[in-house]
Amino acid sequence: MKKILSLFTIVLLFIACEGPVGPPGPPGAPGEEVIFLASAFEIEVDFTAQNGYSIVEPYGFEVFPSDVTLVYIQWDSAGGQPIWRLLPQIVEFQEGQLQYNFDFTRDDVSIFLDGTIDFGLLGSEWTQNQVFRVVVIPADNVDAVNIASLEAVAKAGNITSFEKK
Repeated sequence: MKKILSLFTIVLLFIACEGPVGPPGPPGAPGEEVIFLASAFEIEVDFTAQNGYSIVEPYGFEVFPSDVTLVYIQWDSAGGQPIWRLLPQIVEFQEGQLQYNFDFTRDDVSIFLDGTIDFGLLGSEWTQNQVFRVVVIPADNVDAVNIASLEAVAKAGNITSFEKK
């Protein structure tokens, strides 16, 4: 009986023990859940023969080895609202193919033209004043949101504006 009482007391102690309550987390907006915090900026680019039809832009903030960079191009507009597409984007011409593409490191992002077309044949609507939005997110969160939608990434990443560079 003494053994059963001792065992019961030990079990009761484990069940009754509770650690201290941690600090409360930041409040979220009603009905919304912030999945991660992302860093972002907007850049306008002119692709020319002089810059090799590419640009390299430093982030201006810390990027961790596991972070992922996403780049969106302002493809069109509808009703005064910009339409954004995730890179890469391909355009077919009679003379060949144009691809807007990018790569990134921990220090910078490179946005460039690629493809089979002679870039010198492209009209200015394809090479001048091209607007891109660059978003850096933790790699763990890439599967947590539809990355093809800039709006979804901005909402999930709590991005309220894009700093213009």
